[in-house]
Amino acid sequence: MDQTLAPITAPIPVRASSTDDPAELLRFAIDAHGLGAAALATLVDIRGGAARALGAHMAVAADGRFCGYVSGGCVEAAVASEALLAMAEGRDRTVKFGDGSPFFDIVLPCGGGITVAIHVLKDVGALRHVLDRLERRQAPGLAYSPERQTLEPIDPLPRACWLDRDFLTVYRPRTRIVLSGQTIEAQAVARLAEASGYDVIVRGGGEGAADIIDPFTAAVLLHHDLDAESAILEAALHSPAFYIGALGSTRTHRRRVERLTAMAFGQDDIRRIKAPIGMFGPTRDATSLALSVLADIAAARLVAYA
Repeated sequence: MDQTLAPITAPIPVRASSTDDPAELLRFAIDAHGLGAAALATLVDIRGGAARALGAHMAVAADGRFCGYVSGGCVEAAVASEALLAMAEGRDRTVKFGDGSPFFDIVLPCGGGITVAIHVLKDVGALRHVLDRLERRQAPGLAYSPERQTLEPIDPLPRACWLDRDFLTVYRPRTRIVLSGQTIEAQAVARLAEASGYDVIVRGGGEGAADIIDPFTAAVLLHHDLDAESAILEAALHSPAFYIGALGSTRTHRRRVERLTAMAFGQDDIRRIKAPIGMFGPTRDATSLALSVLADIAAARLVAYA
């Protein structure tokens, strides 16, 4: 009787979700590691154009499920396949795609090239450290050593980069929007912000605002009355918020500036206020205003934490 064993078939990569939120990716990796094995793929080099920033992740489970992006969706299945091979071998690997890659049949639409480092997770302590810091709205970092095949928590640098022979990734809490106003505009901003994945906190006044406005917070004031916004605006100006925006025309803002000047706020403080609020305008409906405000916040976050 033929006793030849059938060849072992590798799992087929299957996207588990379309998220690119780093915290969700790390939770996926932790859960997958608990069920057997997992790998974390990281974008560590870009040649020419690219759809993602350095430090972008994919998480891959041993059963073939994966999530996250290191490009625009054109190489992710191939990255997952490489991660499955790395897990089968029990060794990390680094793979190039696009320009300079041995995979001539995988072409990036942007015409550039990327390098992805695949780390087979041995433990998830470093990932838990990142999640714990993010939960406390602090910015953590990880150092990946291809030579040692290790992942260790570090204090974050301003951006992801190579330092000596280690690749350093930085994580930042998701954008929080502290929203003040009982207007239809406020309702539209809250609705679209929540749909966009932002943390939204609606406040009536300035009391307690100092405890929730951190460096990753945008303060959005949508009042039709300067008296109504006064307390929350003062709290925002005393905070490290990366964005402060207030509703009102240019004429209204001149009155706002006069009031703040009389309250002894300096010009540097006052210049922090984006007024009229939003990226484009004037708008004549609540949805357009909400889109304008959220686009402005997104652009400001990129400038603050590029």
